[in-house]
Amino acid sequence: MTKIRSPLCRQPWGLVPASPRSDIAFKPALVAAASLLALTSAQGAQPEPSASAVAELERVEVSGRHYDNAVGSSDAASQGAVRAELLKSRPALRPGEVLEFVPGVIVTQHSGDGKANQYFLRGFNLDHGTDFATTVNGLPVNMPTHGHGQGYSDLNFLIPELVDRIEYRKGPYFAKGGDFSAAGSADIAYRNTLDGNFAALTLGQRQFQRFVGAGSTALGGGVNLLGAVEVQHNDGPWKLPEHLRKSNGVLTLSGGTRAQGWSASLMGYDAKWDSTDQVPERLIDAGYYDGRPFGRFDAIDTSDGGQTRRTSLSGEWHRAADGEASHIAAYAMNYRLQLYSNFTYALERPIEGDQFSQQDKRSVYGASARHAVDHRLGGLSARSEVGMQLRHDRIRVGLFDTVARRITGTTRDDDVRETQLGVYGQTSVELAPWLRGVLGLRADQAHFKVDSLGDAANSGSASAHQFSPKLSLVAGPWAKTEFFFNAGRGFHSNDARGTTATVDPKTGDAVDKVPGLVAARGLELGVRTEWLPGLQSSVALWKLDFDSELVYVGDAGATEANRPSKRFGLEWNNRYVPVPWLLIDADLAWTHARFKDFDPAGDRIPNAVDKVGSIAVTLRELGPWSASLQWRYLGPGALIEDNSVRSRSSLTTNLRVSRKLWRHSEVSIDVFNVLDRKVNDIEYFYESQLPGEAAPVADRHVHPAEPRTLRVTLKFGF
Repeated sequence: MTKIRSPLCRQPWGLVPASPRSDIAFKPALVAAASLLALTSAQGAQPEPSASAVAELERVEVSGRHYDNAVGSSDAASQGAVRAELLKSRPALRPGEVLEFVPGVIVTQHSGDGKANQYFLRGFNLDHGTDFATTVNGLPVNMPTHGHGQGYSDLNFLIPELVDRIEYRKGPYFAKGGDFSAAGSADIAYRNTLDGNFAALTLGQRQFQRFVGAGSTALGGGVNLLGAVEVQHNDGPWKLPEHLRKSNGVLTLSGGTRAQGWSASLMGYDAKWDSTDQVPERLIDAGYYDGRPFGRFDAIDTSDGGQTRRTSLSGEWHRAADGEASHIAAYAMNYRLQLYSNFTYALERPIEGDQFSQQDKRSVYGASARHAVDHRLGGLSARSEVGMQLRHDRIRVGLFDTVARRITGTTRDDDVRETQLGVYGQTSVELAPWLRGVLGLRADQAHFKVDSLGDAANSGSASAHQFSPKLSLVAGPWAKTEFFFNAGRGFHSNDARGTTATVDPKTGDAVDKVPGLVAARGLELGVRTEWLPGLQSSVALWKLDFDSELVYVGDAGATEANRPSKRFGLEWNNRYVPVPWLLIDADLAWTHARFKDFDPAGDRIPNAVDKVGSIAVTLRELGPWSASLQWRYLGPGALIEDNSVRSRSSLTTNLRVSRKLWRHSEVSIDVFNVLDRKVNDIEYFYESQLPGEAAPVADRHVHPAEPRTLRVTLKFGF
């Protein structure tokens, strides 16, 4: 197939090409947020305690103000909530690592820190978010039909200091969960008011600088205004400085109470970076490349990197009274990404190199509504909920050949319209004083329309639908112990371009269309207990089958459906508070992941990690001091189907020590990878070819974890 090389393709997205040294342009939301901080500082306004804050003071439970996972609080042993207090106690190297507070989730990176993280859960290499649905402040994060990967979930716009709680679920057992939620989901809620205004400055090794400031004030009439601004720079340990430049801002207007109220938020985020992608291990072993020394933190293509932008406007209204609860929300979002990568170096284009650009420009519109009511069903107490979720993406997405970020050819360029509608209903019934049942049904409809600007043979429309029944049974409690059975059907969507494609955009070969929605079926047996004083423990034995293991080859511009898969595993999560000032967390998970169908290549699922674990010890409020020490383990996994090449495990240790200086002010010291272990964040096995090599070489390609890293944060309250 002839590649299109029109001059019009050089800047098809309306973005200025990423410049390694360009300055950050502050967005209107950031300027407004900064103005608000000045206003609240001058006024010295302190918000009144919210209803949620009062409830926290009155509530006494084993969670020790860190979790809402007590017996009787959930419909599954693997469901729960993490509160802001815990997020404050542990360090996070990157914003996306807040998801590691979800038991069993590991977050890594294989490129620049402006790119979405790599996520692992329940034997899934979730790539950049597929099969784990995430929302922040009511906004969906996952991007369908994305330039880099299906379900791309970039959490770099998250401001951890604003997080109020994280509500998480595992498995396809919940009627509310739609696309990308088969393995799990997390809803990250922001605060509408702050306990106190603050400004924090973090300085660290390798030119790490971060400022975040936030404040809230009462405007009168029960209306509150919150503003936050964040700016950050980081070079990282890489020989090619990362030059990450990030600006971020949030404005939220809210009114009413937790029982009845509303909120509206304006958010803006912009980032630019240079990246060191994974490199072949043969270069690290050789110790030199192109006549110069070459080490673990070196780059091959020094023009890799990217820029991204995300702005949004969202609002919600809620009411709960007289046994009924309603919630309505809507949002509009504008998103841009230009990503430049080179993973095979000179395999396809020996003269100019294999760098390519994935570009995504989209507008997203969505709305949701739900209503719940308490009632009687055959004389039994029950609660029923019905809901609707609608999302429409208008996307311009493409893949281009580039040299030093200059477009030289087009692999594919598409206009896409994608609409997803989901409706659901569920009823929870008290079948007996010791038994509760939850029965739900979800219906999803997806419509895809693709206008292939490079090859009309790949244009077209497609539709898909699916019905997903859900069932949960909760028995107990007996001796502060309850038991769970969960079953359900879920799904993930495929890239819209794969649902209409008939020709491979690179080779010109005929290809089969892929289904729009791919079904998953899950089962789980669980138990949660608080029988031992101070200990909250849960065990979940689970199983999850997929009709097709999703493979989106964003680097090739093609979507490939893979073989059916099966996974089962065991999770054991523990929260222990032996004394009020000590919290011990221990989360361990084992997974068995295989393809179902026979293939001579083997039955292992590449990058399906066998074991993960996290153990943390937190000392709280020992006079002015507090501290947290965490051990984080990412186990090995097969890198190819026959299991002849496996990734190596990694164990890192992170430390935070904090001291209160005076009222509302403190200093914190974070040390990441305390023991300075030489481990990898990610490993892949594939063919690449370096300039001068006579033939492609199948090799392990690695992206190292950062070495020991020190950061100091000074936070002032006002």
